[in-house]
Amino acid sequence: MKKFLTMMCLLGVTGIGIAQQPAAPTLAASPVGAEVYFTNLTEGAKVHSPLLVQFGLKGMGIAPAGIQFDNTGHHHLFIDTDLPTDLTKPLPAVADKVLHFGKGQTETTLTLSPGKHTLQLVLGDYAHTPHNPPVISKKITITVVK
Repeated sequence: MKKFLTMMCLLGVTGIGIAQQPAAPTLAASPVGAEVYFTNLTEGAKVHSPLLVQFGLKGMGIAPAGIQFDNTGHHHLFIDTDLPTDLTKPLPAVADKVLHFGKGQTETTLTLSPGKHTLQLVLGDYAHTPHNPPVISKKITITVVK
């Protein structure tokens, strides 16, 4: 028995340390050609505040946060900020910078100060994590006029 245990330890088969290693995240897959975009705003648009922002989605469906269905997700709107560098983790909630639409909303009304602002959409899965590959809109710059 002692030889067996020694051999198991040498081979690393005891399980000690193996179960303690974190599992690699399993990201929800997105279908080829999936797109998220703004339906009523374009790059360089001049708008008045408050403004209606409508989200479009092609090749996938909408499901609220916490509800897991293949090829679905919910919108996240990044305002005047960059996307996180690690898109394998849940998207952050940052007041006035990263808005989560976890009920499945496809539009919102924003009140923005006059001047230039950037907007970008990211589709998140049931746990607010981007898909693989991520479904991200182009970042657009709009100008709010008085």
